[in-house]
Amino acid sequence: MSSRPKTSKSDPSLPAPSRQRWRIARRCVQVSSIVLFALPILLAGWTLLGGTVGGANPLATPAELPFFPFYGTLSSSELVGINLTDPFATLQVVFASKTFMLEWLWYALPILLLYALIRGRVFCGWVCPVNFLLEGVDFLRTKLKLQVKERVVPRRIKIYVAAGILLVSALVSIPIFEVFTPIGAVSRGIVLGSTTGLVVLIAIVFVELFWGHRVWCRSLCPLGGFYQVLGRVGLINIRMDYDRCTHCGNCSEKCLTDPEILDPVLEGVETTVLAGDCMLCGECIDVCPTKALSAKLGLEHFKPSNAAKASKAAKPAAKDTTKK
Repeated sequence: MSSRPKTSKSDPSLPAPSRQRWRIARRCVQVSSIVLFALPILLAGWTLLGGTVGGANPLATPAELPFFPFYGTLSSSELVGINLTDPFATLQVVFASKTFMLEWLWYALPILLLYALIRGRVFCGWVCPVNFLLEGVDFLRTKLKLQVKERVVPRRIKIYVAAGILLVSALVSIPIFEVFTPIGAVSRGIVLGSTTGLVVLIAIVFVELFWGHRVWCRSLCPLGGFYQVLGRVGLINIRMDYDRCTHCGNCSEKCLTDPEILDPVLEGVETTVLAGDCMLCGECIDVCPTKALSAKLGLEHFKPSNAAKASKAAKPAAKDTTKK
């Protein structure tokens, strides 16, 4: 348990936090991604959830639309004639089939590079429909004044869950997560009317509402575990300005991933949030009253002097706080 000092959130000397700019941006991307998958269905004359209109008259499939360059789901899509697949789903297919085809790599590589270059779990914070839904569950729980445990399962467990999924896929020769994925329950449900994973999604909502905070996204989702492994490679990272930090605790309270990923920067061990778990959601930036946290582009988090600089910068601040 960290013993870092905290400043009252109502301290009138602190400037007001920013106006949810990161959250608004994320909401726009989250909604846009859902619309992107739904739009070709509607433009082709179909209805959502796998329905069609027009009676016996033949309808073009969304993939045949000459004027819309995109069609598919989060698992598999086509963009201007280029096939794109979910890297983790592709990896499951490799393990399940015990074979490897070079074209599978080309299908998965654009998505893999996109998220790896930005920040591995940026998919979770900005695109995943389950995270979008569970943020709504967080809001509902708060309105209902329901109390749940903050941390019921260690956050790194999902890495082992991802490894277990690959092992089971190899044993049963089926990409097993694709059978019950709650992400597919939303994505494929909207586009194809598939109910695969719906029971799991309902169970997750129930657990989040009544038992533990962000249990699925934080600790159990194998796709999150897969992207967590890639998370430290990203070029965009959350950085700390120790001259501005007042240790008010707002950032830890709002972190969508796990407050403990912020501990190294708050305690002066690092200047950059290094945890691969960071979803780059920006909630910590939005609520910081002094703008001590910001998103920076660069490779400074790979430099070995990072920790030393952080420690040197944090010690004077800690000493001053103790005197107060």
